[in-house]
Amino acid sequence: MHEAAVNILAFDIETVPDVELGRRRYGLAGLADGQVAKAMFALRRQDTGSDFLSLEQHRVVAIACVLRNGDGLRVWSVGEPASGEAELVQRFFDGIGKLSPNLVSWNGSGFDLPVLTYRALLHGLRAVRFWETGDEDPAFRHNNYLSRYHWRHTDLMDVLSGFSSRNRVSLANMACLLGLPGKLGFGGEQVWDAWQRGDLAGIRHYCETDVLNTYLIYLRFEQLRGHLTAASHAEELERVRAWLRASQQPHFERFLAAWNGSA
Repeated sequence: MHEAAVNILAFDIETVPDVELGRRRYGLAGLADGQVAKAMFALRRQDTGSDFLSLEQHRVVAIACVLRNGDGLRVWSVGEPASGEAELVQRFFDGIGKLSPNLVSWNGSGFDLPVLTYRALLHGLRAVRFWETGDEDPAFRHNNYLSRYHWRHTDLMDVLSGFSSRNRVSLANMACLLGLPGKLGFGGEQVWDAWQRGDLAGIRHYCETDVLNTYLIYLRFEQLRGHLTAASHAEELERVRAWLRASQQPHFERFLAAWNGSA
């Protein structure tokens, strides 16, 4: 890939309502988690017309990554199923500290990174490299993770829309446009129900397929801006296919089958 020495890290998070916050904020002590979340959604819908909670009300339950570096390609969920939120968030920021990757996301500036920052504040975590702006490393002065117009973090939804909210497209619709598998029957609106059922594996698998869609859109974007030729783009796609074939995990096999079918 272009700038082969650079680590590329695509990422995605999944969240559920922070019911402990809901209890404190709305005086709902004694109610079960499901009842608290229902009240949180209803109050948000009453205020805004949408039940999508404000960002500080989200609790991180999964973080999925695609890492492309000199060693090849890897897709995984951060931590173990038993890992708590603080561990997940700290491990994500520790990875940035270790690798200094170029981050890739879909709406990461508008959702994922602010949520991760709020949760890091809640748990008293450290994210030193992420917040570097050139005081310790001059290379970050004009290219850091925080500026909307720098390339250490490429929020594909924001960049491809020309930084205009009127032009934004959902990940599912962009995946459909490009012939990618998309959501495979599981959407973000189902995460809370899955969490209540104890289906964390299903949430992690969904997050991993979402980040795969994001990474594949990024490869097409790299071809668009001349960082990949048609031949090198095809090589990167085959690298992803080879990893999926070797994974021997059912959700990756379904992703590959849907991808090959749409092609």
